[in-house]
Amino acid sequence: MKETLQPGLKVTKRYNVDKEKTIDFMGDELRVYATPMMVMDVERTCLALMDEHAEIGESSVGARVEIDHMGPTLMDMWIEVRAEVVEVKGPKVVFDVEVHDALDQVGKARHIRFMIEKAGQQGRLEKKRAKAKEAGAL
Repeated sequence: MKETLQPGLKVTKRYNVDKEKTIDFMGDELRVYATPMMVMDVERTCLALMDEHAEIGESSVGARVEIDHMGPTLMDMWIEVRAEVVEVKGPKVVFDVEVHDALDQVGKARHIRFMIEKAGQQGRLEKKRAKAKEAGAL
């Protein structure tokens, strides 16, 4: 991880709330931005910032998301995810995040990610895959 990844860094990403990002269980007239999609957009935004400060062979994985979905965003609106690095402790990076649509703040989150070496992650996954096959889980 590059030393440039420091508290105070900020990133903003805009995403469209298309049909696939909305809830469907209340019918078409009540389609709004789904909470799991907000979590995904928070993670994608923070990942993008961390990738800018990763060394070759590194990336990051999400470890925790605390989220408040504070209001609805209609299908076909956009949302902005505004993330700020608030803590860097070794490979652990903590973000405070706000989610806004064109009219309101609709979410806030605290997100924790860890910078990892992709080769090490691949090794861990291969071991787990072998165990899962042995257990009949794959």
